[in-house]
Amino acid sequence: MTPLMIAALGLLMVATAFLSGLFGMAGGLILIGVLLTLMPLPTAMVLHAVTQMASNGWRAFLWRSHIRWRPVAIYLIGCAIALGAWSITRYVPDKPIALLLLGVTPFMARLTPPGLKPNPESIWQGTFYGSICMGLMLMTGVSGPLMDTFFLGGKFDRRGIVATKATCQVASHFVKLIYFGGIIDQAATLDPVLAALAVAASMLGTTLARRILEAMTDLQFRTWARWLITTVAGYYIIYGSWLLLARSSAAFF
Repeated sequence: MTPLMIAALGLLMVATAFLSGLFGMAGGLILIGVLLTLMPLPTAMVLHAVTQMASNGWRAFLWRSHIRWRPVAIYLIGCAIALGAWSITRYVPDKPIALLLLGVTPFMARLTPPGLKPNPESIWQGTFYGSICMGLMLMTGVSGPLMDTFFLGGKFDRRGIVATKATCQVASHFVKLIYFGGIIDQAATLDPVLAALAVAASMLGTTLARRILEAMTDLQFRTWARWLITTVAGYYIIYGSWLLLARSSAAFF
């Protein structure tokens, strides 16, 4: 990878970490889409895991007094169940399917039946959403859209949502790192310079977002978060469909 490309990725990581630091979401969704276009899927997943662990870990530290530990513990039970299941199947989708899954999941979450509407304090719901989110993480690299909907369905304020979700995401991305870097492709390597840049950029973007999050109201937070998720998800549906169509056309002709 050229120095110019590394610098551009660094700026993107700052920007996406800023978005995630502000809304607790969307940044990772944008970043993984870019990485999937530049790198083989296992390598993209490993770099994304390192970046998101740094971003979410720093965010959780900055807002540590607002973390709700009960939902975190319940969510991790679901993550463990998903890792066990996916370690057996080892299914890895190709890029068009991964992008389509990234785009479709927010809309699927919004169509959830009333009886399954998110409640982060519920043991069975936390386990269910944790296992589904972790499954999506291992297929697409992110579970943000569904996890965002899960936590937005609770009665947390914006700080509680950002802090609790960040803590869950640290564990999720660590599991993803083990899965893609150890189980799926043990040869997947990561440039140490790029990894260091990813950590520094993620921490910088997260720190820059803190003061703006403090100034927002909970209503503004929820409104902008939903709008942002819808926009990014719609883009990935269009992009994934275009790649799938292009591949089908090439195979036909």
